[in-house]
Amino acid sequence: MSEQRIFTRKPTAKRPFHLLAKPIGPLCNLDCAYCFYLDKTQYYPGQNRFDMDDALLEAHVRNYIESQPMGCREVTFGWQGGEPTLRGIDFYRKAVALQRKYARPGMHIANTVQTNGVLINDEWAQFLADHQFLVGISLDGDEELHDHFRKTRSGQGTYQAVVKGLRCLQRYRVEYNVLTVVQAHNGDHGTRVYQHLVSLGAQFIQFIPVVESIAGEGISSRSVSAQQFGQFMIDVFEEWRQYHIGQVFVSHFDNALGMSLGLPSSICVHAQRCGDNLAVEHNGDVYSCDHFVFPEFKLGNLREHDYPDLIETPIQQSFSERKPIGSQLHCQGCPQWDLCHGACPAQRLNDRGELSLTAPHHLCVGYKQFFTHLRPYLRAMGKCLRAGKTAQQYQDFLG
Repeated sequence: MSEQRIFTRKPTAKRPFHLLAKPIGPLCNLDCAYCFYLDKTQYYPGQNRFDMDDALLEAHVRNYIESQPMGCREVTFGWQGGEPTLRGIDFYRKAVALQRKYARPGMHIANTVQTNGVLINDEWAQFLADHQFLVGISLDGDEELHDHFRKTRSGQGTYQAVVKGLRCLQRYRVEYNVLTVVQAHNGDHGTRVYQHLVSLGAQFIQFIPVVESIAGEGISSRSVSAQQFGQFMIDVFEEWRQYHIGQVFVSHFDNALGMSLGLPSSICVHAQRCGDNLAVEHNGDVYSCDHFVFPEFKLGNLREHDYPDLIETPIQQSFSERKPIGSQLHCQGCPQWDLCHGACPAQRLNDRGELSLTAPHHLCVGYKQFFTHLRPYLRAMGKCLRAGKTAQQYQDFLG
């Protein structure tokens, strides 16, 4: 494979698409027990370093911008890992400079980075604030809940280091959200987790369920059960609706309200189709999705192909049909279909823990439980908003 990127043309995609870049590959300074990405090093045998080089960075920035359909007014660059801060702050300074170089007139460039927060210090926070990065910081609840799975490589808890990084972001007024992984250990403590995050000052929160498979064995004991996840989200919702509507924003709730009003899903999990959110590895390998970084879902390499061509490959076209196939088999007639759309196909696993187009969704019962609970409140909030009132006044429209 040539190490020099050759631009043969300036193609544009047929539709907008999003990319998560992995500038340090799967490398991380932590050893979280449930992480699905750490073992991706197996696909790069013999490699000791996983740094995205400067030439590939420029190829990524240029191609991503130039590939967007004409008229696209905003491009968001997503940086993830592994732990993306391991790539060093100078890498991101170069990225920002390249974004300015290649941005079309009038185009707004945004950046998001998902971090464990351990390396965040004053220099990082100042940079992130200066360039208006949106930072996702991973925190699984209070110290006992968080440290159960999120440990250093020497087995030490990371809560104190993460909160130190969070406080640094807050001092510099960096825009951030908290990403909480819902797993077997914290899955029975929705109210406790939510209250703790709010006590730390979190105003924007995402909850991501762990469904971890062990090939040949099934679902791991670290995974949240469907019933756990459904009740977790209900408990969080109950706390939120009583005390924090309009003050704290939980992605699942905002998205469900928008969908109940006829808007498309703002998160891919509940979109009707997949296929517009790709992942690019440190060496330019492009995959169908961050959750499908497996050899059979490798679309090609950025050093050899442009992003629009990769989106249109037969592999990606087939990938985009995975979700409808599973949904047609298992979701027909479901009263929560309009809010759920079959959820993430990465969590359709057979009894052996293997990805399956035709398997039931591991969290189906939980999602149904959660959306059934939400439904009357969503109706009331919708009526409230259509009447020109604030969502906080929804109780006037219940019943």
